[in-house]
Amino acid sequence: MKKDKNIQILNRISLLDKLLFTKHLAMMVKSGITLSEAVEAIASQTQSNKFREVLTKISQDIKNGNSFSKALKRHPKVFNQFYIILTEVGEESGTLSESLEYLAKSIAKEYALNKKIQGALLYPAIILIAVSLVGAGMSIFVLPQLSNLFESLNVELPITTKILLFFASTMKNYGVFVIAGFVALLLMLRIFIKLPKIRPRWDSLMLSFPIFGPLLTNKELTSLCRNLGIMLKSGLPITKALEVEYIGTSNLVFKDYIERIEKSVNKGKEIREELDQGNYSRFSPIAIKMIGVGEKTGKLDEAFLYLGDFFEDEVDNIAKNLSVVLEPFILLIIGVIVGFVALAIISPIYELTGSIK
Repeated sequence: MKKDKNIQILNRISLLDKLLFTKHLAMMVKSGITLSEAVEAIASQTQSNKFREVLTKISQDIKNGNSFSKALKRHPKVFNQFYIILTEVGEESGTLSESLEYLAKSIAKEYALNKKIQGALLYPAIILIAVSLVGAGMSIFVLPQLSNLFESLNVELPITTKILLFFASTMKNYGVFVIAGFVALLLMLRIFIKLPKIRPRWDSLMLSFPIFGPLLTNKELTSLCRNLGIMLKSGLPITKALEVEYIGTSNLVFKDYIERIEKSVNKGKEIREELDQGNYSRFSPIAIKMIGVGEKTGKLDEAFLYLGDFFEDEVDNIAKNLSVVLEPFILLIIGVIVGFVALAIISPIYELTGSIK
């Protein structure tokens, strides 16, 4: 039983693990349980061995006199800068339970958003995987047999059949090398797009893709606005909030946006003024207007939180329609492939029967 537990699939730290940890910790701290005891109790209940090890170390650090935020800083791959800063603010102001509740709500929304996107992509992914498996099966088992048959026929093969036979022959003789080369190409592409001069262009291209571009853009805006709103509501100044968000943002287009906004705010400019004057094409007019209203009324935190919910709804709408929009394209691609294969197989047989007559 213990062996099975050690080899479980859940031996990784997921967003759900962090969500449950944060929610339970907020409740336990609010109930008056000491931090080290609360973290230790949650560690004993978590299913992830790796996360249990991390929580055990955090509990031990707290017992040794370190603050909770300092203990979290030793695990930057598990707890990001946004998480650490909010716990640090909570500890300094004596409102750790409230900070943890903010974090739990933020992680819960992020988790729900990811699930919506994954659900929207599930149907196209299943179709493409099924088509790939059928294509691979035909290439390995069916096409080589047809190749021998067509080569024995004393007829001029059409171009479609010649292409199909070439593909079948290549897969039969060099299939392993073709697959290995394809995997190597994907790995090289992954390394290539991470190069400093390529990454900004790649991130910009990803945001410009039809269908997926708006989805990624709204997801980035959801995270940006919600995180800034939560940090401002927790008492952080806007400059510090922007600094933290800059560290936590992975998309270089939005990283550049945040850096420029932070510089302008440090010079005394309002965010609305900078967004109006600068090149911020990914920010919609409604976002710029709401930020301006928030600055004028002194409720910038509420404006950002509202925008976080607004862009999340946009992601939800796109995700709901994604499978509907992609389905015709997928069916068209499948139809073209099936039609090509059918034409390549039937054409020589038709020519053979015609020559017999």
